[in-house]
Amino acid sequence: MVSTDSLYTRWETIKDEEVTVSDVQDNLAPANDDLWVAAACIDRFVSDEVVQRSLIELGINRTNAAVHRCKEVLLLPSRAPGSSDAVIEPKELLSVYFTDTPEDAQLCHIRTTLLARLDRLNSFAKIYKELLAKKRDEEDDPGIDEEWEDDPWKEEVEASIIAHAATSVQSPIPLQDFFMEDILDVACFYASQECFDAVRTLLTYHHSCLWPSRFTILESIPCHSNPSDYRDFLPAYDATTDKELASPLHRWRTEDWVESTDVQAALSQTKLPAEFEALHPSLANAASQESQLLSAQQLTSWYKKRIDQVISSTGMLDMALSLVQHAGSLGIPDLDELGEDLSLMTRLVYDIPQAWAQDDEDWTLARWRSMEPSQVVGAYLAHSTSDTVAKDISRLIMPYLFVLESRSERAGQPDPDLPDRLLHNYVLGAPLDIVAAIIEASKRTLLPPQRVIKNDEDVARLALACLYGSNSLTEWMTMSRIFECLPAWEIGSSPEDEADATIVSLGEFVTPSTTHPQCGPTDLHFFFKPLPVASLSRALDILEVHLESGEIFARWNVPAPLRWFLQSAGNVTEQRAWANRMARRTGAAADKLGEMEDWEWLLDDMLKLCGKNESGVPSAFGLLTEEEVSSIFFSGLLSSGRFDIAKNLIHSKHGRLTLRASKIEDLCLAASREFYDNASSGNYKVGDMKLAYDCLDVPAPSQQLTKERDFIKATSRLSSFNIMSRPGTPISPIEIRLTKDRLFLISRVLSSNAGAYKHTQVMLDLLHKLGFRDDIVAEVKTLAMISDAALQAEDFTRAFDTNQKMIDVVFKLRSAITSSGSEDPRLQEASEVCWLACFQLGRHPEFPDVEQKLTLMGRALELCPADKLNDILVPWRRMEQEDLEVRKERLADHSSRPKPAATKPVSSLQSRLNNLHVPTTPLINAEDAAALAGRAFSRVASNFPFRVGGRERSESREGQIRSGSRDESHRRLDGEDVSQQASRVLQRGIGWLLGADDES
Repeated sequence: MVSTDSLYTRWETIKDEEVTVSDVQDNLAPANDDLWVAAACIDRFVSDEVVQRSLIELGINRTNAAVHRCKEVLLLPSRAPGSSDAVIEPKELLSVYFTDTPEDAQLCHIRTTLLARLDRLNSFAKIYKELLAKKRDEEDDPGIDEEWEDDPWKEEVEASIIAHAATSVQSPIPLQDFFMEDILDVACFYASQECFDAVRTLLTYHHSCLWPSRFTILESIPCHSNPSDYRDFLPAYDATTDKELASPLHRWRTEDWVESTDVQAALSQTKLPAEFEALHPSLANAASQESQLLSAQQLTSWYKKRIDQVISSTGMLDMALSLVQHAGSLGIPDLDELGEDLSLMTRLVYDIPQAWAQDDEDWTLARWRSMEPSQVVGAYLAHSTSDTVAKDISRLIMPYLFVLESRSERAGQPDPDLPDRLLHNYVLGAPLDIVAAIIEASKRTLLPPQRVIKNDEDVARLALACLYGSNSLTEWMTMSRIFECLPAWEIGSSPEDEADATIVSLGEFVTPSTTHPQCGPTDLHFFFKPLPVASLSRALDILEVHLESGEIFARWNVPAPLRWFLQSAGNVTEQRAWANRMARRTGAAADKLGEMEDWEWLLDDMLKLCGKNESGVPSAFGLLTEEEVSSIFFSGLLSSGRFDIAKNLIHSKHGRLTLRASKIEDLCLAASREFYDNASSGNYKVGDMKLAYDCLDVPAPSQQLTKERDFIKATSRLSSFNIMSRPGTPISPIEIRLTKDRLFLISRVLSSNAGAYKHTQVMLDLLHKLGFRDDIVAEVKTLAMISDAALQAEDFTRAFDTNQKMIDVVFKLRSAITSSGSEDPRLQEASEVCWLACFQLGRHPEFPDVEQKLTLMGRALELCPADKLNDILVPWRRMEQEDLEVRKERLADHSSRPKPAATKPVSSLQSRLNNLHVPTTPLINAEDAAALAGRAFSRVASNFPFRVGGRERSESREGQIRSGSRDESHRRLDGEDVSQQASRVLQRGIGWLLGADDES
């Protein structure tokens, strides 16, 4: 026999991690002291489950004798001393016994602790078993190919996997920690790890300790966990008590005697050593923690708080919805609206894949509840396409609208129009392809349950509002799809005035104003909403015409929004402008039409637009006549430069272009002038100027066309002379056309080209082409300008020849007028220009040929007014005297006499002048001859568009002209004579003929 002391000593020397089952049997079992053995068993915590179980079971067995003795005490008579009737309660008997026998009290207390530890050990063992099974299931591979199903090595592989799992799995909490930690902390740990089987085991084995702290455990469960996995932990509602449903107590084992209420009460009243108090807490204290059942309102608040946590921390609406669904199944009240919101939100998030990917803000209940119903509808359909929008409305929008209607009814504010109003508002703001899909899903050929919008009138109103409110210029096929799905009512034809009234009212409504800049689909829907079926039918007839017109516009690259057809219905200016745009833009460089058939197609379409349909609805150009439209078309054709097609259309026998010849000529002239004005170069062989010239070949020849063609040639000739409008900038064709006095252009040619005066016929031809073909006065002025240019170049021979031509023209005009016997102001104007030009050249001091000078002076005397004769006679007599002196010198030198022909004109002129009555005192106390000549020339100045300056001579002017004999007329007072005064004025050039002021 081993002594007890040696057993004690040996047991105390063994460390906890070295204890084995043999040590327990060899060192503790043989000991006779039950209290020491039980205390030794409760004192040890080992990591081996088998050793720990042997310690607990040994300790419990060694407390059996104490339990037996306590039970015997209860069997003894329990009457109180001195009373035959009073019975002592078992609790009191045990309390007295424990006070008298503290060893048994300690053993019972140790037994209570060992039983609790046995519960922990059993729960640990079960949890470990569950983990092992889970590990085994995870390592099993169910996805093995079918060809390996008959693998002969399959069983060995499975066995090795199971063996590996059995040896490698480890409990999340070591056994020692499992025993030492608070059981609530252990349960919360397993809940946080989503080990719900472990939590379920703990609640089974330690129900009395953990149930009061059930909400602490629930709050430890991660928010992303699926509520279905911990449904049996969730609190339920008891409608009979209007409180939380109490969880029934299911013990996994029979309650031990020491765990009874009486025994625990007696033990609590017994004074035990401090080390025993710490072994096992009072059950009464444990039961008092959070043991109260929650009210219905508290339960609802807890679930709402939990749902908010799930959404805010994870955003997993499906988990939140699952939780509220489980709450509903457990009878939790006042969660219906929350469930509806979550159900609708999950549809938005999970049934629309793009919603999460393209939304920067998380979906929360607060965001959902802050949104207006229209915003929710827009969010549901934000990613819908024309292929899916009808289905999306049926599966997403309709449930939401039903919920809204139900809520309004529950709130006592029924609004039966709410679903239609929200759906209609979405349609009014949707793109046309979405609208087309919705209208197609609402056409009357479908069954009512299949239609998105079930009312035909609503469909028509929405379609009209969306089409006329759209700014699209390209979606004509989509618009036609919408129209094809619209209802058609069998209504008799309405009078034209009703159609006109409908169009006018619509046009006024959509016309922008300061208070209403643009009319959108919503505004138009407000206009169409009160219209009856008859008016809607009429509006659809108008829409049909406008869609056809819009397609024609789009075909020719001049699209217009549908509202334009309403706005221009009563505006002829707008219609004419769009017709011009259609005819001209079609012929632009980017839209050139190829063959004549294309232009005929365009003409047919334009003529189609100026008519009315069978219902009397006018088309896009309803205010224009066919002739006006044809004129606009022909003008556009000419502007494209396709003159060959224009000629073919004019002469086509079966063509629809029926224009009068005069109209065609006017259009060609207008087109030619447009080309002319836009030309950058005056050369009529290239560019726009060539188009301007060729355009005149389209109509039949006429005098007006010839005149315009000559003007184009004159422009080309003028451009070749390099005339500048400003330094470095050649004159442009538009500047030539805008020149009021085109004679100024000839003067510019003569002044900017030194040798131009030599080509008299070229200048005259240019004059004729500028529009002065039959203008004698313009021809005389031109010859005068040529003569002056020759004079400036000191080419006196050409200047004299030019004057001779000018004289011939004037005398020819005089002869024609004299024979007709009528007066013509042209003769006076031409004569004045002619005598001034002759006088200028004849008085030029450097002109050497005196005989020619006398001839010119004679012509000046012949053509000038009577009041100017004396102004010319004085210089003429001087030249005659000079001529006589020259002849005398020749005779003195025995030179040959001049030819009779040279003096014959002079003597003839003398004979004519001798017969003239000359006033005796024409110049006494009057201005000198130069001043008189200058004033006379000024009357003609406005008819000359140029100024050419001559050489000036600075000489003083003094004295007066006195009357007297012929000899006295040859002498002058001191100073220069009148001839020199006139010479000074004349040598300034003929600028004063142009109206220039005298220089000081």
